[in-house]
Amino acid sequence: MSNQSNGNSRRGFITKFAKGVVGASLLPNIITAADRKRSLEQLSRQKDHYSANDNIQIALIGAGGMGNADADTAITVPGVKLIAACDLYDGRLADAKKKYGSDIFTTRDYKEILARKDIDAVIIATPDSWHKDISVAAMNAGKSVYCEKPMVHDVTEGHAVVEAQNKNKVIYEVGSQGVSSLGNEKARQLLKDGAIGQLNYAEGFWARMSPFGAWQYPIPADASPSTVGWDAFLANNTKRAWDPLRFFRWRNYKDYGTGVSGDLFVHLFSSLHLVTGSIGPEKIMATGGLRYWKDGREVPDVMLGMFDYPQTDIHPAFNLSLRVNFVDGTGGTNYLRMVGSEGSMTVEWDKVTLYRNKAYAATDDPLLQTKKAQDTGKQYVYERADMLPPDKLEYVADKGYKGAHFDHFYNLFNAMRTKGKVSEDALFGFRAAAPALLCNDSYFQNKIMYWDPKNLKTVNK
Repeated sequence: MSNQSNGNSRRGFITKFAKGVVGASLLPNIITAADRKRSLEQLSRQKDHYSANDNIQIALIGAGGMGNADADTAITVPGVKLIAACDLYDGRLADAKKKYGSDIFTTRDYKEILARKDIDAVIIATPDSWHKDISVAAMNAGKSVYCEKPMVHDVTEGHAVVEAQNKNKVIYEVGSQGVSSLGNEKARQLLKDGAIGQLNYAEGFWARMSPFGAWQYPIPADASPSTVGWDAFLANNTKRAWDPLRFFRWRNYKDYGTGVSGDLFVHLFSSLHLVTGSIGPEKIMATGGLRYWKDGREVPDVMLGMFDYPQTDIHPAFNLSLRVNFVDGTGGTNYLRMVGSEGSMTVEWDKVTLYRNKAYAATDDPLLQTKKAQDTGKQYVYERADMLPPDKLEYVADKGYKGAHFDHFYNLFNAMRTKGKVSEDALFGFRAAAPALLCNDSYFQNKIMYWDPKNLKTVNK
């Protein structure tokens, strides 16, 4: 078994980091020296006046809710300007001009965006069914790409995106923002330092409790075949009569979206893979159902997935369980929890909560003492005390932390300027998307799916 991160001892971790009071809640800063250096560099860059060669001009392809959120964040990075937008609904193009300036170029045809020489990078925030085609076309046109997750709509599409990035040598980043978060970075370091001992189990949960959160997006009053490019929307898909529900609530349908697994599980896979260094599971099982949102959607609103991760040189074998609930009466929440032999940690994008288990020597076990006393003919009686909580440490980001979304775009544009790399390139994105997509296949085919994460292919057994 590997003697790296997950195999390190609790004793070694405590010597380096803890020495805390039993049961105390400590609040060390999540930001390391390297993080502070990066923050100072960001502040310094914000004061700089970029030359024409340093400025980055971007275009948005898919100007819906997520696309606008992406664009809003991207243009807060110094030296970045949005100059074009593409969408198949005229109302969104009109809104883009109002929001980003009447001088921006707008079109229904993404190919017109890719043909422009003054665009350095594109944000792809279309339905999942278009991610592969537009990603490949954009890279072939020499553009850097920020593509929303999941990277592809079907596991068979992943290789084309990876090959396009390798061939064109451009920067390609998948939009699971947690990969760039301080929380994930800190969790990776804690795991490496043996904070929870040897990893043996992980679990993730994502809940939503509103119609909008359950993809009941509003339908514009003027939605019609004249204001929507319906034929273009279906150009790579099954041809159907005009249906505003399928266009504006596309996540509910298998032809265009990837369900709760592709929308939400993929975030948890991305974070888990970054923290552990894993390349993915080899066995995928899923169950679930339509329990509440019986609105014509084809995908479940409750899903549970189970995944077997094999032992590698980087980590031991461990199991993962994920779940999503789209009608959670307790309120929307999400987390990734990693459980080791000597503790656990809950990982959020701006916070890590570490719990270290109490360690007792066998001689302190009252049941063993009772048995030993009985063996000698003596009876041992003890009084039960209150149960003690585990040691707890909380690592929180500075109040001025701009968040994972900003960091993810900052990393993208910095890589473009320095010809560097991003954490979630096409290969990483494929390995995060694959188990999410195979989770859907397991659910709809009612069978266990097997995956080769090293060679990136399904396995028949």
